[in-house]
Amino acid sequence: MQTKRSSINRVHPEAQLLKEGAEWLKAGELVAFPTETVYGLGANALDAGACAKIFAAKGRPQDNPLIVHVCDQAMANPLVRNWTPAAERCVEHFWPGPLTLILPKTALVPDIVTAGLDNVAIRMPSHPVALGLIKEAGFPVAAPSANLSGKPSPTRGSHVWRDMKGKIPLILDGGACEVGLESTVLDVSEGIPTILRPGGTTKEQLEEVLGEVRVDTPSVNQVPKAPGMKYRHYAPQGELFLVSGLQERVVQRIGHEIQRGHARFKRVGVLCTLESAPYLQNCFPELLFVLGSKARPQEVASNLFEGLRLCDERKMDLILVEGIEEEGLGSAVMNRLQKAADRRTRHI
Repeated sequence: MQTKRSSINRVHPEAQLLKEGAEWLKAGELVAFPTETVYGLGANALDAGACAKIFAAKGRPQDNPLIVHVCDQAMANPLVRNWTPAAERCVEHFWPGPLTLILPKTALVPDIVTAGLDNVAIRMPSHPVALGLIKEAGFPVAAPSANLSGKPSPTRGSHVWRDMKGKIPLILDGGACEVGLESTVLDVSEGIPTILRPGGTTKEQLEEVLGEVRVDTPSVNQVPKAPGMKYRHYAPQGELFLVSGLQERVVQRIGHEIQRGHARFKRVGVLCTLESAPYLQNCFPELLFVLGSKARPQEVASNLFEGLRLCDERKMDLILVEGIEEEGLGSAVMNRLQKAADRRTRHI
């Protein structure tokens, strides 16, 4: 398949490009488009056949549910069997934005979208291109991240091009995504609201509106309740090792691991904070990528997937990543890194 990559204005998207994207979606095809979190790989959420193409293009296991994107609550209403009070408060305070709600679904939602579960994941993105495309299409759009399954999520059109070229007809390239991490997934179907995946909306922000909010800790064999819970995600090709703790000890450990990697003839990439970079550059890794300041976790979040993908481009064998504090947006950053490291972590 020939893939077209069209640059689109992220603030005032061109109507003709939105129409072109909507026509592909109406024809049952896939379109990649930017959101404020990461790029999505979209299909008509009400068309089971179109949604099946998402799994094929990504190589995504079919027991991993999809998130349904809407442009307003009126579009979401026919998909939801019961709007709980917590869900209504979330819509009022956090939509549009990086928050996905888990709610009881109606029969209108195909089983392939929810992996056979009785709940559906729904969010309203805030990106003008995403909203414009969905509105032009006139139906909800199912869209996981537009990357090969298990790899770092795409935050730039160039990332999507590398993963999806030849697999889909159209990529709407709106430049870099603002948040850089996927949405928070919050189960508001019943009882106490529970975070199933941390993301762009923090636990602290949710607690200000909802009161008590829990964080789910799924077991290895648990059936996934939402996207991104079961499988290893966000992993670059090289072996990733996550180090967190006191800065002095982290710098010493990463420096030691760089030396060990070089002794084994490994190409070593380092992803670190602005504060640690001056010390680690003297260890001469093949790649030193500064994620951002510890004091500004938004910087770290927005740069994380770009850094991981750069390690793939530069063919790093060993990737050493400095962790940050697990509070606020830092919880989402560390969630992604822990999944990418697949338990190769050290807190010192």
